[in-house]
Order: sequence, then C-alpha cells, then structure tokens
Amino acid sequence: MSTSAAVPTALIVHAHPEAQSFSTAQMATAAQALRDAGYRVDVLDLYADAWAPVLGREEFAPVEGHFKPQAEQQRAVEEGTLDAAVKNHLDRLLAADLLVLSFPLWWFSLPAVLKGWVDRVFVMGAVFGGDYGFLEDGALAGKRAMLLLTTGGAAERFRPGGAYGSMDDFLFHIHRGMLEFVGYRVLDPVITYGPARMTDEERAGALGAVGEAVARVAAGREPAVR
Repeated sequence: MSTSAAVPTALIVHAHPEAQSFSTAQMATAAQALRDAGYRVDVLDLYADAWAPVLGREEFAPVEGHFKPQAEQQRAVEEGTLDAAVKNHLDRLLAADLLVLSFPLWWFSLPAVLKGWVDRVFVMGAVFGGDYGFLEDGALAGKRAMLLLTTGGAAERFRPGGAYGSMDDFLFHIHRGMLEFVGYRVLDPVITYGPARMTDEERAGALGAVGEAVARVAAGREPAVR
C-alpha cells in the first residue's frame, strides 16, 4: 500500500460571501489545523465558485410528465449523466473521510447556497437510496461530519431558556436530517458566538480556540459525538 493511501482527507464546504469575514478566517484556521495534523484538505468555497444552488429539471435529461428530482438523480447516476459540476463535487464528497460544513448561522439555519449544495450533491442513488435513510452500510457510513459556524448572537442567547432557545434545537435538522440521514457519524459542532461583537484580541483568541478544537477532531480526541 502506498503512503498516500493512508492520508486522511477532509472536505470543507464553505458558505460565506465575504473573503475577509471572521467566518472565512475561521474556515482557514480549521483547514490549517487539519493540514498540520496530516490531513489532505479539499476546500469548496461556494460563493467564490459561484455555485448554483437550485435543484431543477434543467440539469437532467428531458422528462415527460411529472418531475421527481430524486428519481431523476438516481436515473442520472445509473445512466452516467449527472451534471458535471455535481459529479465533481460528489466525487470529492465520497473521497473525504471528514466533511466540514462551514457557514454563518442565518435565520437559525444554513445559508441558501449551502442548503442548495446539499440538495444537489447528496445525490439519491450515490449518497443514499431506497425509501429511508440512516443506513449503516451507506456510501458515507463510517465517515465523520461536523459543523463549523458563527452566530450573530451571544452564547447565552442560544442556551436552553435563553432568548433564542437551545442551539441543539436549531442544528437538529442538519445533524439528524442531513448528515446522520446519509450515514455520517456527527461530531459536536465548533461554534464561535458573536464574533462581530468581539475585540480584535478576542477574535484572535477565538480563532486559536477553533484551531485547538479542530486539532482534537483530527487526532480523534473530539468531544462526545451525537
């Protein structure tokens, strides 16, 4: 076996429109921590790449009658006719041992471009199949996934009983409905709360904490998984 075959791969899918944002700096910090730990890091910057987020019938072969997106995804996989951009991202997803979704929490959820990436790249017939998910033998079973995010509000607002409610509640549909659904073992999220309200010194400290948290993940010493 070649040495390169043993090198783990992390795919970071980043969704922030500003290259100078704290979110982007946080992503770069995480990427460097993974590289320092021996990972090969593949970054998809959705805004920089002008990723088209809409899953529509135009990316498939002509369909007569009722359009069923997931059925067309499966047909495209079987016939080798997946959209070229989707196929490229799908191949990179399947090659990764660790998936990191990097984003600012907008309206308590994913930015639209990242949700659209999931819509288009979590392809039925390649990532999952059948009438149900949570497969132990699916294409992504045994792989790990985590969220790397920022918020506008302070940490105390996202606690049970806080002004917004528990962060776990906001992330449940991502953790359970997207990542666990396709077989991932989901790690605890790495979150920076309210970086826009921090001083430069506090932001630097927050980036240091992100690097340390991601280094623990890379070393297999991450906090308790879901």
